[in-house]
Amino acid sequence: MQHHACTRPLVLVVEDEVLLRWTAAEALQEAGFDVVEAGSATEAISILEKRSDIRAVFTDIQMPGSIDGLKLAHLISFRWPPIRIIATSGQVKLRDDDLPQGGRYLRKPYPVADLTDLLGEMMGK
Repeated sequence: MQHHACTRPLVLVVEDEVLLRWTAAEALQEAGFDVVEAGSATEAISILEKRSDIRAVFTDIQMPGSIDGLKLAHLISFRWPPIRIIATSGQVKLRDDDLPQGGRYLRKPYPVADLTDLLGEMMGK
């Protein structure tokens, strides 16, 4: 599958709760980002393996399956180091060293402007 380069930064939103994923994706699109969605870490990895144009990943921490958002963040940092990472959770409290270097944490519920501002800051937008 071939993808054309996006003119806007491409963000992969990884969230198993469909309504939360749609809300985040819509907010990011309105803020000037292109968005690809995944419902699990496994699906996100599959997308990352097929695409070279993803600049950031916004992932929930608690997801079903053997790979949660923290494991996904560390895998992305190892395999695709240029990709920026933002992790979110309403239940998990993170320490500074829980995320890979450069990764950021956004506590749920978050104002949409906080997400879009943080991504813009991380990507120099």
